[in-house]
Amino acid sequence: MSELIKHECAIILIRLLKPLEYYQRKYGTWRYGLNKAYLLMEKQHNRGQDGAGLVNLKLDVPPGKRYLHRVRSNESQPIKEVFNEVNEYFSEADPVNQKDGKWAKENVPFAGELYMGHLRYGTFGKNSIENIHPVMRENNWKSRNLVLAGNFNLTNVDELFNKLVDIGQHPKEYNDTVTILENIGHFLDEENDELVEYFKQKGYSKKEITPLIARDLNVQKILKESSKNWDGGFVIGGMVGHGDAFVYRDPFGIRPAYYYTDDEIAVVASERPVIQTALNVKYNNVKEVTPGHALIIKSDGRISESSVSTGKERKSCSFERIYFSRGSDRDIYLERKNLGKFLSIPVLDKVNWDMENTVFSYIPNTSETAFLGMMEGIRENLNSIKKEKIQQLGAPPPDKELDQILNIHPRIENMAVKDVKLRTFISEDEGRDDLVSHVYDVTYGIVRRGLDTLVIIDDSIVRGTTLKQSIIRILDRLGPKKIVVVSSSPQIRYPDCYGIDMAKLGDFIAFRAAISLLYERNMRDVITEVYNKSLLQKEFPKEEIVNYVKEIYAPFTYKEISDKIAELLTSENVNADVEILYQSIEDLHRACPKDKGDWYFTGNYPTPGGNRVVNNSFINFIEEKDIRGY
Repeated sequence: MSELIKHECAIILIRLLKPLEYYQRKYGTWRYGLNKAYLLMEKQHNRGQDGAGLVNLKLDVPPGKRYLHRVRSNESQPIKEVFNEVNEYFSEADPVNQKDGKWAKENVPFAGELYMGHLRYGTFGKNSIENIHPVMRENNWKSRNLVLAGNFNLTNVDELFNKLVDIGQHPKEYNDTVTILENIGHFLDEENDELVEYFKQKGYSKKEITPLIARDLNVQKILKESSKNWDGGFVIGGMVGHGDAFVYRDPFGIRPAYYYTDDEIAVVASERPVIQTALNVKYNNVKEVTPGHALIIKSDGRISESSVSTGKERKSCSFERIYFSRGSDRDIYLERKNLGKFLSIPVLDKVNWDMENTVFSYIPNTSETAFLGMMEGIRENLNSIKKEKIQQLGAPPPDKELDQILNIHPRIENMAVKDVKLRTFISEDEGRDDLVSHVYDVTYGIVRRGLDTLVIIDDSIVRGTTLKQSIIRILDRLGPKKIVVVSSSPQIRYPDCYGIDMAKLGDFIAFRAAISLLYERNMRDVITEVYNKSLLQKEFPKEEIVNYVKEIYAPFTYKEISDKIAELLTSENVNADVEILYQSIEDLHRACPKDKGDWYFTGNYPTPGGNRVVNNSFINFIEEKDIRGY
């Protein structure tokens, strides 16, 4: 993606199923679990660079000893800071004790069996240390202690917050993290109370009841009760103080989660390939957490995947596949190739199948896989034409004509190079536009001035800022006759409300294009009607709100909006003709058949809270309020 979009977060959870001494004997270090935690977090640093946190829980610790340890950082290199702090605890021990897993568990923080880590990309709230996960709800009773870390965003925090107030709670903050923590915590307390009462009636003493609660605590029931009113996308990881752990995924599967288990370890992460890499396991051995289910690991090591909230149509995020997840996942790699491949014929039509005067390239780095797929599709289509031409020559074909046919091939070049160091330097000051224009360098001397068409693929076009201020300008310096910018994703028309930092309608170039067309064609009444309809339903329950913003786009064809986007992204000093070609919704679904969460492109939100967010976003746009819709 040519633009920097903050998004989502990452979680990890590790449960060691053997004593620490086992890993010392087999792997040469009792820090096996801690080392895997570092690898899993570092391999997912693309998902969160605003902060990092790690919690360790020691099982079966006697009273008077700490069993929960947490460290968090919001520094510029948060993962490094977290593990530097953890390692300081070990540096003070003598070399002999450092190799003793039993001694370490009894004496050193973060020497335990259960780890949970989090990487944060802040899409809401300040980046203070208090906003960094994992977050904790502490209590003197182990089974009432709760630790959470999540990749989530809820659209109805107001409703959930008010329910907490109605039952007598006084949440310390108004945000989805605290609301979920207190929500689950409330039902955790209720479950504890029920078990205490049950075992008291059986004649057990309070001391005897404690291990029985640990044995019988129903995590599935707690999650069912606490989450039945949640509206949003989420993967929530949690620990209870006595050692139960869980990872719960939303019923639509909007946010991703994967796990691996054997007789030594259970691991959960936000992405499959990081588990494959960290544990050196095969693709087929890493499973997806089923939408609406929770992977539950009891304190005694029993593991199950239990249904919490099911019966929903899977709507896992397609943007995850297009851009956010690591392309080293086999499925995602193939899907991205197909996104490019399905564009090959529309691209060939754009350039009139003229290979002699067309140069193909891509915007680094995330669009490279789609580029490979696009070129594969172009070659396949050219081979079909070559075959027909050769058959028409007769047998034996004349050498000259045969050579001409065989030499029909796409000209592939590396035209744009990203200057990462410059990008990290850019701030929001008044000289920003000039700096942005130099984020990319170009390869000179390849494009023939006034003759060649330059086709360049990006994985998505959200705001179009970098395209207009940098990429199109510098590509135009090469002197192409035409620049065709290809997007492997469809037009992004609607805000996200499930964790990606795309919440304001006015930011989207597709929305601005539609608004411009309405003004140009004297159809401002459409804007007024949508605004009035949105205002009328502003106080409606979210279940009754309709996405009337679709009517902003309805008067225009897909191509009309694409053409207007091209116009808006072309500066006055650009000499080349500029065209934009977008992926179709149909081919998006064909490329990503299991992940049909397409609300960014269609406005079809999986939860009713999405319609409320788009409604608020449109009102904010009209009223010129630069705030989120949730």
